[in-house]
Amino acid sequence: MTSSLTRRAFAVLAVLQLLIVLAQFYLAATGAFSAEPNDEAFAPHKALGYVTFVVPVVMAVVAAAGRLPGRLTGLSALVAGLVTVQVIVAKIAETLGDDGTAGPLLFGLHALVALVIMAVVGDLARRSRHLWRSDQMAAYNITHG
Repeated sequence: MTSSLTRRAFAVLAVLQLLIVLAQFYLAATGAFSAEPNDEAFAPHKALGYVTFVVPVVMAVVAAAGRLPGRLTGLSALVAGLVTVQVIVAKIAETLGDDGTAGPLLFGLHALVALVIMAVVGDLARRSRHLWRSDQMAAYNITHG
């Protein structure tokens, strides 16, 4: 991969990840506020959750292979790790159920971790915008220099 292609691929993946995380919030809310908030109401949220893990793994590979700044690789891997935590927290909370206090408290933790994921993904999207712009500036300097 050329440096330009790597930068653009990473930027596109970062924006895609941001859109996926926003969709996750939307799907979680529609499940929670449905007429019957049960497993079926959260099925789209759960299904997209696994995609939420794959994209940052691909981003980390692209960043590492393209020798992008190490922070981008690390933040991408962090998102994948946080999504893994999300799955573990959700599975434990489901096992504990809604009848006690532990299950709902863990689902609250699930929401807090989602906010952290949103912050990291937003930072990645912002940083990738700089990658895209620096790529455009390099092309401008080559053609107009």
